[in-house]
Amino acid sequence: MSIKIAIIDDKPSNRHILKDKLMRHGQFEVTLMAGDGREFMDKIKVLEDSELPDVALMDLEMPNMDGVDAIAVGSCLYPQIKFVVLTIFDDEEKIFKAIKAGAFGYILKDEPAEQIVDMLWQMQENGIGPISPGIAYKILQLVQKNELNMPGKPVAQPQRNFFDLTQREREILQLLIQGLSFKEIGTKLCISAHTAKKHVMNIYTKLHVNSRAQALHLAYEKGIL
Repeated sequence: MSIKIAIIDDKPSNRHILKDKLMRHGQFEVTLMAGDGREFMDKIKVLEDSELPDVALMDLEMPNMDGVDAIAVGSCLYPQIKFVVLTIFDDEEKIFKAIKAGAFGYILKDEPAEQIVDMLWQMQENGIGPISPGIAYKILQLVQKNELNMPGKPVAQPQRNFFDLTQREREILQLLIQGLSFKEIGTKLCISAHTAKKHVMNIYTKLHVNSRAQALHLAYEKGIL
């Protein structure tokens, strides 16, 4: 069964190059392409339910409606679609805005094509939002730096039991935000990949998030880890 993809990028050449790369693998079907967020919204509302994309690959810097606004609106209107940022931008402001808007993942365009394809396939198979390793590392570093550079701000007590995570779930959350797959988490903790996946789904439910990116942001924002 193929994965239906929407590609939203203001450069026609980028849209067609990405479409060609995805279509070569036979696992993907590109059902919608748009040059900005507004065009995406106009096109998607006339699609039949069976034509709706499973994944929307969203650039950030676009005219009329940028990627962050399109993700915020789209994730509310079409919660079944996974909105994944695919961009050249790796600065902290854009990363956090996209995550807060509801981005399911954040991939840099300079990742090898095979890596992008694999990340998207694994996301559909396992339900874990893809994050480029450099982005995951940058988020961790930025959060740590921000916590250290806020003089005068009251220090909140970590709400370590607020989300009712078990000790095992905390361990798995720590490994999850380091970028480990279900199989790697299972190997690390001597449990099956299936058990690791069940723990991750429970963590998402307790944190009220639906992606690795959102779990990472919330974990550090709330002092869970």
